[in-house]
Amino acid sequence: MGIHQARKRFGQNFLVDLSVIDQIVRVIDPNALDRVLEIGPGQAALTAPLLARLNHLTVIEIDRDLAQRLRNRFPDTQLTVLEADVLNVDFSPLGSSLRVVGNLPYNISSPLLFKLIDYADQIKDQHFMLQKEVVDRMVAVPGDPHYSRLSVMLQARYAMTRLFDVPPTAFEPPPKVVSAIVRMVPLPHDRLRPQDEGMFSALVARAFGQRRKMLRRSLGDWAPLVDWGFVGIAETARPEALSVAQFIALADYLLPQVKNQ
Repeated sequence: MGIHQARKRFGQNFLVDLSVIDQIVRVIDPNALDRVLEIGPGQAALTAPLLARLNHLTVIEIDRDLAQRLRNRFPDTQLTVLEADVLNVDFSPLGSSLRVVGNLPYNISSPLLFKLIDYADQIKDQHFMLQKEVVDRMVAVPGDPHYSRLSVMLQARYAMTRLFDVPPTAFEPPPKVVSAIVRMVPLPHDRLRPQDEGMFSALVARAFGQRRKMLRRSLGDWAPLVDWGFVGIAETARPEALSVAQFIALADYLLPQVKNQ
């Protein structure tokens, strides 16, 4: 097989810097018996060094040509290749204590991060390379200009650590943006959690849908239902000022009010 040309429609930028690859493998620190799932293995830049330390690895690859190259290169006793769009994959049959890794295409990073929330109970940790701007949003605190719906939804479910940045020169072809590595560890079962995940998600989406507006405006017809003094939040506050705990408290307060509307 000849040289594989990166495909724009799949958002392909292949990691080629060996020092960066080594650094990523070191922070993942896989053990032989770990159940590891790699998303978007591409040309096996991470796959090969991971397999050097693992008994078995499962990968999800959307590109048919790359999937076949992986099957040709590694025996199926070592590598299971799922040829699929990761956004359509059901992670449930893949087992528990999953360690998920990947250089995520920028065009699917946010929808994939939201999708993985539903499987957090069966995941041990996640190590992803993402656009630096996305990682900035993931780890942002209230008051930070990067604080967003993504920040709140992910921080309600994970402890996240930004590990290090990766320059465009580490890829072929080089992207126009800087990347960053983030570690995501699902929070334990006894974490602070909303009474209703759907209500929490809807509230956060509504609040940040008009992030420049005060909550009394961005929440629309829900705003008059809130006793702002009781929940301890100023109705003049903007969504980026609220902590995850405050969003949870507000969602719990609104749950019976919205149901009775």
